Amino acid sequence: MEKLDLSQLDNEEKALEIKYVIARYIKFWPWYLLLIVVLLTGTYIFHRYTVDQYSVSGTIVIRGNNKPETRILDRSAIFSGQNNLDNDILMISSKNLAREALAKLHFDVEYFAKTNIKSIELYNSSPIRIEVDWDHMQLQETPLQLEILSENSFKIMPESPGFFDFTPAIAQSDEQLFNTIFKFGEEIETSRSKFKVHLVNPGRVGDIVIFNLKSPNSLEERMSKAVGISLVNSAATVLEIRMTTTVVEKGRDYINALMESYLDYELREKNRNTENTLKFIEEQLGFLEDSLKKKERELQNFKVENKMINVTAEFSDILSRINRLDDEAQSLDFELSYYRSIKSYMEQKSKDFTQVIAPSVVGIPDPLLNGLIQNLVSLSQDRRKLLASVNEIHPEIEKIDVQMAKIQDALFENIVNLIENTEKKRALMARNIDTYDDQFAELPESESRYASIFREYRLRENLYTYLLEKRAEAGIAKASNVSDNAILDYAKLGYLVFPKKKNNYLLAIALGFFIPFGFFALRDVFDNRIRDQRDLKKNFMIPQLGIIGYSQKDTNMVVLEHPKSAVSESFRSLRSAINYIASDKKSKKILVTSSVSGEGKTFTSLNLASVMALGGKKTIVVGADLRRPKLGSYFNHKDKKGLSTFLIGKASENEIIVPSIHENLYFVPSGIIPPNPAELLQTQKLKDFIKYLEEQFDIVIFDTPPLGLVSETIDLMRLFDLNLYVVRQNYTLKDHLVMINDLFNNKQVNNVYGVFNGIADSGYYYEGYNYGYGNTYLYSQNNKYMYNYYGEDLEEKKRTFKKSRKGLKALKTKIFKAFRR
Repeated sequence: MEKLDLSQLDNEEKALEIKYVIARYIKFWPWYLLLIVVLLTGTYIFHRYTVDQYSVSGTIVIRGNNKPETRILDRSAIFSGQNNLDNDILMISSKNLAREALAKLHFDVEYFAKTNIKSIELYNSSPIRIEVDWDHMQLQETPLQLEILSENSFKIMPESPGFFDFTPAIAQSDEQLFNTIFKFGEEIETSRSKFKVHLVNPGRVGDIVIFNLKSPNSLEERMSKAVGISLVNSAATVLEIRMTTTVVEKGRDYINALMESYLDYELREKNRNTENTLKFIEEQLGFLEDSLKKKERELQNFKVENKMINVTAEFSDILSRINRLDDEAQSLDFELSYYRSIKSYMEQKSKDFTQVIAPSVVGIPDPLLNGLIQNLVSLSQDRRKLLASVNEIHPEIEKIDVQMAKIQDALFENIVNLIENTEKKRALMARNIDTYDDQFAELPESESRYASIFREYRLRENLYTYLLEKRAEAGIAKASNVSDNAILDYAKLGYLVFPKKKNNYLLAIALGFFIPFGFFALRDVFDNRIRDQRDLKKNFMIPQLGIIGYSQKDTNMVVLEHPKSAVSESFRSLRSAINYIASDKKSKKILVTSSVSGEGKTFTSLNLASVMALGGKKTIVVGADLRRPKLGSYFNHKDKKGLSTFLIGKASENEIIVPSIHENLYFVPSGIIPPNPAELLQTQKLKDFIKYLEEQFDIVIFDTPPLGLVSETIDLMRLFDLNLYVVRQNYTLKDHLVMINDLFNNKQVNNVYGVFNGIADSGYYYEGYNYGYGNTYLYSQNNKYMYNYYGEDLEEKKRTFKKSRKGLKALKTKIFKAFRR
């Protein structure tokens, strides 16, 4: 025996499942198409009336200095070589730097074109330029319209709201500006406004420009928040400065101005020490210049009075030694004065050390002192930058304060030692000078007097020359100073960030599909009705014998009145299946029931009996539903006699059997509604009546009450050869099938088969055929073969299609005629 490949069956089952899902939801394509069109149209309108926003960016490289002295004093930074860029990021995003950048631009007035669609900012393409006097009160944040009347004149009007502008006016307008013709270039001054309007493009006469004055303070606040700063690469110190703007040129100009302002600020901070040095040297030169001139005049007068031209060689050696010692003493005094000023500065416990002059600048060669002061000044500058954006309790400020405190302690200790050592050197130098002065006093009085004046003159001259050299060096250093940072890439182009048009259209298409799909899927999830054969297979354990299509005819006797219809063919297929199953029965007894009323059991009973009669079988259909009788009304039978009157003994068998107008078709109406239908249907008389009908007819069909509502039907099912359980598409609830499933599984009823009624959508398909569950191929209303063979429905569809085509042609003709006109 060949082994069955179960995996292949699973694959076929999965493929069939996929086909089912596709067929299940693809039929709603008009909803998908409609919603996609609606969303695409809405997206287009949204794009049409939405102002585009662009992202513009530039990059700047930060070359911070990590000096070894700082890392030694701050143990937390010994093994860290990465620059801390938080200070620079906060500085660039500060309002102070935004103010400097805005000072280079003309952002205090915004210009817009007058349109009814969306706001279009003109920026550099504006035909006018307004010069605002911000020292005067101004009408801010209130759009005004300016109409260019000629090359010399214009008028101002309040802005009229656009079609989509539902917001109220922000503030009262300046009525003094309206209904007046002004000249370009003249100063316009009212109680609330003061500005000048200049015509930039004379060729734009007749244009209307909307302008809006922006307060510098609000601009600083807005622009500082509009900038986003991020690190380009974690391994580099390059910052990307980015902002979103509606005008690419405007964003580009601001970012470039912001980066240049940052470099200017860095250069000013870097030159601050040099400027302080120059200021100190200038003050010292001012004092020395007067003293030097005074000594120079005193020396010249002494030479004239004493008729001395040159100093004799007798005391030149002593004088040169005294001069050398004086120079050294003067240098020590200068150093001592510098050290004491630093000590005094340190004793103030200040946090700002930007005024401190480095010793290397004034010619004091002390590497350790120079490094400490430079680090302290650098940290002080960083602190000032941060304070422009944050407060005193910010973590970065506290970190810098800790570093500065360590450097201050080391610096103060170093300064104290230097002062003590320098004072000792100066005292020793003074004793040496006194020794030489005693030797010099033994010389003649005139020569001694001359030497004393000359020595004082020489000291002042040397110090003056020294300060002149230092001033020149400081000036050169300032002129050659450049910022440590640099602009890597200027902002040039921008890219669209809102709205994302391509993404929005794709999203509209996706939502247009998934919203209806999700709705129908959720509806199916929460729908407890039998929707198709797949649901029937999962919830109905009884074999399916037949599928009855949905009838659109205005009659219940479809088989007799429309024998060529697809529904009639469904009953013929059911007849074939019944003949096959009950082939050994000469007379076939068939019971038809369902779960609840309205599922089509009477319709099924009547048309099954009709198709049996058309097949040459003497058939009778019995209305056994004594609670809601319908069968008699289908045959237009008015007599009150029926099955109920027979069971209570008021009529005989022959009196209740009624022949129809159709050959071989008989029926038994239900009769009057009795008070005890359940008891009547369980009497022996009914069993005798069924036996009587079996002897008289080939086919006996009982239309019984719904199984889910009454109890007598279960007892009746045991008396029949074949029990048909009718399930209706999109009507029968899944819970209603629990009872019949339990009865079937517990074998309380036999010979039960399902009939799927009212099929408008048969379920899943396979090459034109629809699978049934009784190992029989069954045709449904969707079967192409049926429509090709039985032409009644096809002809009807053709007639409907022809009417539609005629209507479309007429509409097309009308449209063409309208265009020709």
